[in-house]
Amino acid sequence: MIIREASAADGNAIWAMLEPVFRAGDTYAIDRDITREDALSYWLAGRCFVAQDADRAAGTYYIQRNRAGGGAHYCNCGFVTAPGSEGRGVARAMLEDALARARDLGYEGMVFNFVVTSNHRAVALWRRYGFEEVGRVPGAFRNSVGEDADALVMFRPL
Repeated sequence: MIIREASAADGNAIWAMLEPVFRAGDTYAIDRDITREDALSYWLAGRCFVAQDADRAAGTYYIQRNRAGGGAHYCNCGFVTAPGSEGRGVARAMLEDALARARDLGYEGMVFNFVVTSNHRAVALWRRYGFEEVGRVPGAFRNSVGEDADALVMFRPL
């Protein structure tokens, strides 16, 4: 698997990965009816990467500063695995890549601001890689069928 910086030509592949996740409304606090243009604008606001497995995009992630000014020394990332690529180590490979890139970019820590507790695979992966729960917001996320889940703030130093 190769992880490379996304280019303008990757828009369709990135949208094909984002759309089912955003439409499902189960893991991201994103409007389920977000347009393609708005979704890509959101995802491409920082530096964006694509995990390439053979001839297809298997995942995508972005990395950006968590906040401006005094918060710019910590980064934030978002990850999406392509449909059909789950359980093949794509998220793990993207996280390892993101951790290395974040250090190379001079970030001192990585923080995930809103990890939905019902996203069990993500929570378990982040914990395996040393992320700690530093905050919990009870019932902050309402999924597509109206069930509430807590949102975690997870952090690890770099």
